[in-house]
Parts: sequence; C-alpha cells; structure tokens
Amino acid sequence: MPEAELDVQAIAERVRQVRRRVEMAGGDPDAIEIVAATKRQPPAICRAALAAGLTALGENRVQEALAKMPEVPDASWHLIGNLQSNKVKHASRFQLLQSLDSLRLAEALGQLSAAPPGLLQVNVAREPQKHGVLPEVAVATAVAMAELIELRGFMAMGAGGALAQPSFQELRRLRDETEQRLGRPLPVLSMGMSGDLEAAVRAGSTMLRLGAVFFGPRSLEQR
Repeated sequence: MPEAELDVQAIAERVRQVRRRVEMAGGDPDAIEIVAATKRQPPAICRAALAAGLTALGENRVQEALAKMPEVPDASWHLIGNLQSNKVKHASRFQLLQSLDSLRLAEALGQLSAAPPGLLQVNVAREPQKHGVLPEVAVATAVAMAELIELRGFMAMGAGGALAQPSFQELRRLRDETEQRLGRPLPVLSMGMSGDLEAAVRAGSTMLRLGAVFFGPRSLEQR
C-alpha cells in the first residue's frame, strides 16, 4: 500500500479518536471545528489531512503557509501563530487570522481591501512567553477591534494542568461579556490543543487546534 494512503488512513483514524474524545467530554463533534496544526509538516501530509476529512489547516508562520498554499489549494488556511506587522500584506491569503493581539495590527488590517476575519488572542494563562492581550483589557480591546475588522471571536492557549479548564472558562466569560457590549454574537472560541482538548470542550470551545494528536510530537529539529 502506498505511503500516502497509509498516512490518510492513520490520520483518519486519529480524527475518529478525537471525535470520540470530544463526545466523551460532553461536546458535539459535529459542532466543533478541528484545525489541523501543520507547522513543519510537508505538503504531502497536509494533503493527507484533507483526504482524511479535515478541511482547515493552521500555520504558525506566514512564509511557511505561503509556500504550501499552491501545493495544497483546497485547504482553508488559518494563521494560528503571531502575525508580524511586516507580513500584514499577506493576510488576505488566509481564511481566518486566529492570533491578533493588538489594535495596531487591526488598524493595519483595516487598510487592506480584503482583510480576512480575525480572533483576538488573549493570554489567559498570564504567562510572559505567550502572546495575547491580558484578560483585564481583553473586552475593551475586542470592542475597539470590532470597529476595525470583522471580529469573529477569541483564541487562547490554556494554562497547564489543573488550571487549563479555569483559564478556558475565563476566555468564554470574556467572549460572553464582549457579545453583550457589541450586541451581536461572536461565534468562535478557539481553545484546546492535543493535550487539553477535553478541558476546552467542557468550557465551551467551538474550535480545536490539533497537531501532535494527528501527526505525532515534533522533533527538536522541527520546532
């Protein structure tokens, strides 16, 4: 059996396992979107992910995504890593910008003729190495950002261990408060990765960003 076919079968089985994990955590597998985090994965693996039933691919770096897009034309591309100001000109190549963390970026995006929708990234873990605005200013930032771009919701990396679910619950609370301020729904809560997806689902995640559970842990050379 060709290696590509084996990859598709393996990923498809892992997708089924993830859907079971979502269901066991009390979520609806059909209502939660899965974004395959394909950082450092070759185009062949990206195509295998699509053939296995996934539709959205998430990249951390703009340049890596741009290089893959011609070879994987049927994917919905999400930027899940930090967007640098000098890469804003490429933002329209993505279907969703998940990691917006400043009004300055939103202002730059608002100057584009076809800016994609975005999510506000919040540092609910309050860890200095993580991107995102602090929870204390998240609602005000989101309200201002919604005047500049099409804001769809919030994104976060959870805190570790037992703090994961409380941090995700805080993101949901911030989203709910922002909806009240804006008077409209913000349907996307992008939270939950391979190691904490159950905590995210229990807190109300609508979008999971999963890499290792599909493709295995990255080696040091891949990071």
